[in-house]
Amino acid sequence: MYRSKKVILLCHCILNTNTKVEGLAKKSDLEKTIIDALIENQIGIIQLPCPEFMCYGLKRWGHVRAQFDTPHFRKSCKAIFEPYADQIINYIDNDYEVLGIIGIDGSPTCGVERTCDGDWGGEWTSTDQWKERLDSIQYIDKKGIFIEEIMKILADIKVDVPFFGVSFSNTEASYEAIRKILK
Repeated sequence: MYRSKKVILLCHCILNTNTKVEGLAKKSDLEKTIIDALIENQIGIIQLPCPEFMCYGLKRWGHVRAQFDTPHFRKSCKAIFEPYADQIINYIDNDYEVLGIIGIDGSPTCGVERTCDGDWGGEWTSTDQWKERLDSIQYIDKKGIFIEEIMKILADIKVDVPFFGVSFSNTEASYEAIRKILK
């Protein structure tokens, strides 16, 4: 069997939309386009774990970056990525090309260029400020917590891997990112 000697790491929900927060798994051709392009070009796919799913499971509410920006969650992100860092090193040591890591822009954990943040939290029944809290939620130009921790680990082990953000609200830019990976 032919080996392309190329691999890429994907954030979990690109291959498994079932792990997304209820209501966010909308019909999109983006996942299929990404996967088809990778398979067609014989690029090995490594699926990263979903730290949100691992922490809160399927019944979770949508969160913002600030809620995940805790020492414990960051430690959890580091711990779940370390075996993948070992795989990256092994691939590189054996003359494979690690094409990059694809994240999901807008995600509070896996955003590469953008993430969702705001003054979110508390008990719904104990506050009359719920509208102000909802209105505080916005997309900002920051990385998600998991992506930040992955970048730190890779920097510590002196491995340079490019990151690409795809967005379900900007599919044309996402397709352009895929084209960059494949050229």
